[in-house]
Amino acid sequence: MAEVATSATSEQLLVVVDPVARRSDGESVRIAKDVLGAGASMKVCLPDDPEEFARALRRRGSRRPVVVGDDRALIRAVALLHRHRELAGCALSVVPVGGALSLARSLGVPTGTVAAARAVLDGAERRMDLLVDDSDGVVLGALRIPPVTAAPQEAEPEAADPGRPWLRTCQSLVRTLVPAARPSRLAAEPGPGPSRLRVEVDGETLVDLDQPVEAVSVAPGADGTASVEVRPVSVGAEASPLLAEGRTVTVSGAHFRYRADAVVSGPVRTRTWVVREGAWGLTLPPGA
Repeated sequence: MAEVATSATSEQLLVVVDPVARRSDGESVRIAKDVLGAGASMKVCLPDDPEEFARALRRRGSRRPVVVGDDRALIRAVALLHRHRELAGCALSVVPVGGALSLARSLGVPTGTVAAARAVLDGAERRMDLLVDDSDGVVLGALRIPPVTAAPQEAEPEAADPGRPWLRTCQSLVRTLVPAARPSRLAAEPGPGPSRLRVEVDGETLVDLDQPVEAVSVAPGADGTASVEVRPVSVGAEASPLLAEGRTVTVSGAHFRYRADAVVSGPVRTRTWVVREGAWGLTLPPGA
């Protein structure tokens, strides 16, 4: 892992550049480093894999961490800090670089490199709610059952299991052996059919196993609650969605997969998400 120290003002930044961002858009990475280096004292870390990425964050000291990368890199940073119970005292900043930027955009982060870097320097921390599941996984933006098919650049296998680089290597080898036309055929396959799930919000059943559903979505709402939407299967006229808000959401039933932010997880038979109010901080532009 390469490290480069620069100095400008008294503010201390630790700029961690995700390796995927370096490979996919080196010019935007260079611009981000130039803008940040002109406005603050910074140490740049160039990790080569998720283990070095984690080590850089753990050794940040008093420096404010800035992640240069896409949604997957931001999720990885929040998950690592949560796992080590360091989110409360750490405000994250992100300069979005890469193909998957919808989460950063939805959180209020500018997706232009210069604007995002300026927001790191001039913005303010906003505390945000976090969904934490019973396996200690985190959700920053939203989750959906069944998972929505990802765009090709958002389906990077390394995000699904950042702790096992050997698996990523094997997956890369498999991709080189599969004919190029195969991904488009996979994308054309129909999604899963209706599911029979029990959805409970704060212990109250919103929908039970006898009612097939097309989709379930959960997202952090306001004031420490989650917003839940269940879309029942339509018979004739379109069925109205079932809406609820609560601090604890449990989904159970047949084995199901779910997409949380940029990562598809499962299959599981049951999963519970709890809202942690103001659990993490993100630097956003003034007035955002």
